[in-house]
Amino acid sequence: MHFYCEKCKKEYPLNSISYHCSCGGLFRLYKNNTDPITPEVSIGEIETPLIPIKFGKQEFFFKMENLNPTGSFKARGAKTMISILKNLGIKHIIEDSSGNAASAIAAYAAAANMKCTAYVPENIAEGKLKQIETFGAQIRLVIGNRDTAAKTAQKEATKSKTYYASHVYNPLFFEGIKSLAYEIYHQLNDHVPEYIFLPVGNGTMLLGLYYGFEEIGRLPKFIAVQSENCCPLYNAFKKKRKGSKVGYTIADSIRVEKPMRLKEMLMAITRSNGEVLTVDDEEIIEAQHQVGRKGIYIEPTAAASVAGALKYFKKGKPDNYRVIIPITGAGINTSSNKD
Repeated sequence: MHFYCEKCKKEYPLNSISYHCSCGGLFRLYKNNTDPITPEVSIGEIETPLIPIKFGKQEFFFKMENLNPTGSFKARGAKTMISILKNLGIKHIIEDSSGNAASAIAAYAAAANMKCTAYVPENIAEGKLKQIETFGAQIRLVIGNRDTAAKTAQKEATKSKTYYASHVYNPLFFEGIKSLAYEIYHQLNDHVPEYIFLPVGNGTMLLGLYYGFEEIGRLPKFIAVQSENCCPLYNAFKKKRKGSKVGYTIADSIRVEKPMRLKEMLMAITRSNGEVLTVDDEEIIEAQHQVGRKGIYIEPTAAASVAGALKYFKKGKPDNYRVIIPITGAGINTSSNKD
């Protein structure tokens, strides 16, 4: 099992301090049947429930990823990545995130007795910041936005020769997210759903699900949902002009101006005959309230997917369509300041 460059195919060991190829290409993971991944670090994971939720006459299935140990689906990627890094003898990692990923990685690093330094943007939600601190991670608040935090973390990781455990750059994180596809397949009695609606920023869930269902042998239609105020995948998919102004959105987890794996994300949408759509903050807030009236408190980023599904099926959908909406994270600790 090793990393290889998606451009030049150069190989790198899993414990490489490099987080991308010398040619600039991003890493992919190579493994075969003799390379099983058996995560050893655990903090009480469960198979998250898949529950039917009705909005009027329409029924969607919520995959309750908010019930993961750290409150978001990012726990899946963190569990696998940290387990493998522990087996490799890695003692200190650097990560950057707007909240959920840093929280998950910090939690599993703590369970693995691994030092973790998290670079986060200055406008991070205070509740998420406290959560990361509670896990014992060293916090580095970065003046600027999410992209600035990432660049700062990369610079420091290179300078200090510390392992950069990025949920965006490191393929081991995607390997953990693949388990979500297998769980959905199992819970649908070995069937692939017709649609999966999901919020997309850096594309960790989209790509993890894509690679998982690709292994299963059939793809659902992936419907990526972005904010009107920050929609690089939508612009690329629709071939709209680049350089659109990025504004504030309540769904801060998907406010990513320049996603590094944009080509892979486009591939996942295209090969699944999927779609990309946008919603505004009013639609996100309304969807969050509607879900709340079902007794479920979700983060705005998760509500973006619900808003997207309601918009997409505004005129109704066939009853036999199984539509999955992963609830990416809980609504607690998600408030943050506007830029």
